[in-house]
Amino acid sequence: MTDDRLPQGVSVFERGWLSSNNVLMLGSASTALIDSGYSTHARQTLDLVDAGLGQRSLDFLLNTHLHSDHCGGNAALQATYPNLQTLIPPGQAHFVSSWNPVALTYAPTGQLCPQFRFSGLLLPGGEIQLANRAWQIHTAAGHDPHSLILFEPQSRTLISADALWESGFGVIFPELDGTNAFDEVAATLDMIEQLAPRTVIPGHGAVFGYRPEVLASARQRLDAFVSNPSRHAQHAAKVLLKFKLLEQQQLRFANFVEWSRNTSYFEQIRCTFFASTPLEIWIEQLTNELVRSGAARRNGELVSNA
Repeated sequence: MTDDRLPQGVSVFERGWLSSNNVLMLGSASTALIDSGYSTHARQTLDLVDAGLGQRSLDFLLNTHLHSDHCGGNAALQATYPNLQTLIPPGQAHFVSSWNPVALTYAPTGQLCPQFRFSGLLLPGGEIQLANRAWQIHTAAGHDPHSLILFEPQSRTLISADALWESGFGVIFPELDGTNAFDEVAATLDMIEQLAPRTVIPGHGAVFGYRPEVLASARQRLDAFVSNPSRHAQHAAKVLLKFKLLEQQQLRFANFVEWSRNTSYFEQIRCTFFASTPLEIWIEQLTNELVRSGAARRNGELVSNA
């Protein structure tokens, strides 16, 4: 998608919620893609990138963070473009080098991510040339402790990943692991306010023009989670269930429960926040909430993505 609000050479492939948005950068010296979507959408990612490049090759792949919906297409892109240079945040580079799907959270969340390699690091505080412009690299801890955002000060364009959406921000996963990260989210929102972007390219959802009320709404949402951490935990569990439905499209409820039982993140969340509720009953409650919100459908024992 081209957008008159974006700098020349920058285009966004807005994806569904299973895959993060992809940002294609076409410069005179090189081309780059920011984030690669989920693995089951890899074929679509390759087609979108190929169409966007025209006759050019892809030189660089950047990941804002290493959640599966942002780097699940890395391996497919690396296989298609053998000379591709892949740059990742430094925080989990050692787990990528040794390929540890547990430490990278793919196994605990029951998500897929084919093994990929990296060529270098995106260092916070530095800059990188993309689409003939210098983009600042900033830390954006909270949703993920190692996440980065990119900011181009002349056009005031912010690539915010999951640190800020028009309707909120991503699940604050460190909080589910017992790490205090609500304050980090607040600090990241403060930093975004100081950057004063004009246009925001979020990790999910449409490109939007920055408005103070977007940040005010995000802070209000954060305050609600701070005052009631179990509310955030319940939200996170529903997000993980919805993600599985987006991937599979439909599952029998018994299989849904069994998948949850074998996905350690659910037991961790339940034991920390909802220990008095048996897993199957809790998954039943979460599924009913997804159905009531219109995020899922249920026909007898079959649960489907809405």
